[in-house]
Amino acid sequence: MRVGLLPAVEDLVLAAAFAAMALLPVAEMVLRSILQVGISGAASLTQHFALIAGMLGAAVAARKDRLLSLSTLASLLQGRSAQLARLFTRTVAAIVGALLCLAGIELVAAEHLGSNTIAYGIPVWLAQAVLPLGFALLTCRLAWSAGDSWPARFAALSLALAAAAATRFPLHGAWVIAAVCAVLIAAAFGSPVFTTLGGAALFLFWGSGLPIASLALDHYSMVVNPSLPMIPLFTLAGYFLAEGGAPRRLIRVCHTLFGGFRGGAAIVTVLACAFFTSFSGASGVTIIALGGMLMPLLLSAGYSQKSALGLLAAAGSLGGVLPPGLPLVLYAIVAKVSIEQMFLAGILPGLLLVALVAFWGYRRAPYAVLTPRHFDWGEARAALLAAKWELLLPLVAFFGLFSGLATPIEAAALTAVYAFVVEALVNRDLDLKRDVPRVIAECGISIGGVLLILGVALGFTNYLVDARIPERAVDWATGAINSRWAFLLALNAFLLAAGCLLDIFSATVVLVPLLVPLGLQFGVDPIHLGIIFLVNMELGYLTPPVGMNLFFTAYRFGRPLPEVTRAALPVTAVLSLAVLLVTFLPWLATGLPKLFK
Repeated sequence: MRVGLLPAVEDLVLAAAFAAMALLPVAEMVLRSILQVGISGAASLTQHFALIAGMLGAAVAARKDRLLSLSTLASLLQGRSAQLARLFTRTVAAIVGALLCLAGIELVAAEHLGSNTIAYGIPVWLAQAVLPLGFALLTCRLAWSAGDSWPARFAALSLALAAAAATRFPLHGAWVIAAVCAVLIAAAFGSPVFTTLGGAALFLFWGSGLPIASLALDHYSMVVNPSLPMIPLFTLAGYFLAEGGAPRRLIRVCHTLFGGFRGGAAIVTVLACAFFTSFSGASGVTIIALGGMLMPLLLSAGYSQKSALGLLAAAGSLGGVLPPGLPLVLYAIVAKVSIEQMFLAGILPGLLLVALVAFWGYRRAPYAVLTPRHFDWGEARAALLAAKWELLLPLVAFFGLFSGLATPIEAAALTAVYAFVVEALVNRDLDLKRDVPRVIAECGISIGGVLLILGVALGFTNYLVDARIPERAVDWATGAINSRWAFLLALNAFLLAAGCLLDIFSATVVLVPLLVPLGLQFGVDPIHLGIIFLVNMELGYLTPPVGMNLFFTAYRFGRPLPEVTRAALPVTAVLSLAVLLVTFLPWLATGLPKLFK
């Protein structure tokens, strides 16, 4: 199939940005360890390569119509109604994209007047220019997807440009309310998540007379955060594993070790899914990549399709609080706590979640063993040898993180490079010319969508901070809630509701700055609060209407969404028990961080 020039250039630059983001920190670590010299500006360059990869990944996601959206209302519409809903949601998204593009232009223009550089004389404004360029590309692609006819596309783009031109005039009162309501209605019918948060922030800033360029600045500051490149790097490692032969080899190991027991197929499913999600950071990737192998395994072991669907939907999210899970990194960045401490804090709760879901799977297993067999030491040895390089991956990550020889970014880069070497050069499951660029593009789509959400979510959060919402929330909570235990119960109820409506990325950036001060008022350690928050968000993967694992499971196995939702209800109750245990047994989260402090 012929590929256009622009998509080919996008994919090439995206692959180059990821390669530079991975190789620069590794080279810095090696040179420092061997020659006691470093690469000038390596950290800053890595952060700005993350910015380039994020914006290009978002552009590729828009090109392939894979920007993250959460609503299911659009799927209920057909014919003319579906076309009108798509025209409306994409037009609103294009308007938000055009406003973000204008905000980026204003940011670059302001930065151009300064003399700040990244390294080697490269001006900061040159790197920031990727923001308006990326948002312009997003706007055009969103307008293009507004309809199948040229008039619909032209109308969407014209309205987007008109909205950008109108920013020269003030926006007051009812117009602000109407604009925010339009954004929320579009969200209900399936507009991308970044549109909801970014649009609300833009119109609120505009209505308050504040410069919209501050939203672009917030996006820039979030994406070039010194710790944020860990997220795309660990995710890249997970994608290399998932797209190579690692799933087959690791499932073979788990099946050899546990498959001969009653419930062994459930244990295999839980362990394999937890391993992959902890590195990819995306439960959907785990379900899509492993589901085709795990579903037949569960069915052959005698599980009903209902039990298998529920188990796979739940298992896909289990690695989120196991290091080096993406949610742990993001919470640490937003809450301004140690990433290493969050990794330690996630170990016991993560293992608890794995154990409880595995036990549920064991209890659901039929008593009649369909294919009884004895443990085969020869097969076990062969399976372990075949998967030895993948089994060493967590040790590589932990060695980098806790040995003191590497910074967290360097540890993440080392993990990504190791995964590439294992899958592409050692096992040769990935072809360097055909598969590696495709895997990086897939990773870029995922990361681009995530970083796009994180950037605009920070702008929305900063508006709430400017409006003193966190202070008012603290004052209200301390007056209405009398004890720490009552606060923890209220916190879980609030997070359960939030998990039903928000994805984990935007929820982390928007809610954590509000919740951390509240927790401190009631004596809740930010580390403990972080684990409470994240296990609730994992539960949100299984709760409609935004339970992403329900959507991915329904898509992967071609089952109706209500059927998958019902299948996941029992294991959702099990995860709810885990949430309560983590909430009211603080040592599960704080024990290891205090021990290794």
